Amino acid sequence: MGRSGEGVGRQAQLARASSSTVPGISIHVVDVSRGVVAAGMKVELLRDGAVLTSGTISSKGLLEDNALNETLPPAAYEARFHVGAWYREQGVALPAVPFLDIVHYCFGISDPAQHYHLPFKCTPWGYSCFRGGA
Repeated sequence: MGRSGEGVGRQAQLARASSSTVPGISIHVVDVSRGVVAAGMKVELLRDGAVLTSGTISSKGLLEDNALNETLPPAAYEARFHVGAWYREQGVALPAVPFLDIVHYCFGISDPAQHYHLPFKCTPWGYSCFRGGA
């Protein structure tokens, strides 16, 4: 199996491990067009319009921030993925106005005791984000 298959298997492991251990949020980003984690992509997490955390995806494909492992109150949240800038940094040819620039993914936390795993899979032309490990 190729690299993209390995990434999906790793993602399932992360979802299982994180869903049973701690509350909070985990964010895992994979470029499925090239079969690699999106190391270096900027991601922000907001609640009620205020930035809770902002960082870049690690070489493991994760937004690693201890604040994400805390119990978060029930509320509406937004994750912002800076897809266009990241693909440009990777040397991927994009039009002057990219099809995807910043992807806004809005979701809700209703049970703060649960873990919310957000796998984000992207290409320059599309994305998928969902609650994994549930």
